[in-house]
Amino acid sequence: MSTETTTGANSAKNPEHPPRLPWTQLVPEVYKAMVKLDAAARQGVDPVILELVKVRASQLNHCAFCLDMHSKDALAAGESIERIIQLSAWEESQHFYTAREIAAIELTEAITVLTDGFVPDAVYEKAAKQFTEPELAALIASITVINAWNRFGVTARMAPGHYTPGQHAH
Repeated sequence: MSTETTTGANSAKNPEHPPRLPWTQLVPEVYKAMVKLDAAARQGVDPVILELVKVRASQLNHCAFCLDMHSKDALAAGESIERIIQLSAWEESQHFYTAREIAAIELTEAITVLTDGFVPDAVYEKAAKQFTEPELAALIASITVINAWNRFGVTARMAPGHYTPGQHAH
């Protein structure tokens, strides 16, 4: 039996899929409005928490484009690789995060995956104890906006891997 190494002939990567459609070019006013909404929503949100929220929502929504973007932005802003990796298993690695970050991550999951049709009171109350009302409102707005971006990215099938940190404002 042959034992190929990762540098062998079978290590070729799959071809990159093309985007389904250039949505930003087809509806430029929607894109511009999303950029403005994103900028408004991020006001008053801690930048570290904002990137954790964006990465976690993008993981849950399987948005490879946004996951690529926000992981790179988080790393460029000084976030650790360890915390980004552990984010997908945050419940078992809570010691990597602050109480505020955990509350934001839990709220992100509740808003992103509305399996019960609502955000549970316990999750909301935990976040409300960690954030002032203006901070909480901005956090909810930011979570909602990244979910909208994710839906554009997944539906339009935007390809990850080409983003440079800081390239986009969202």
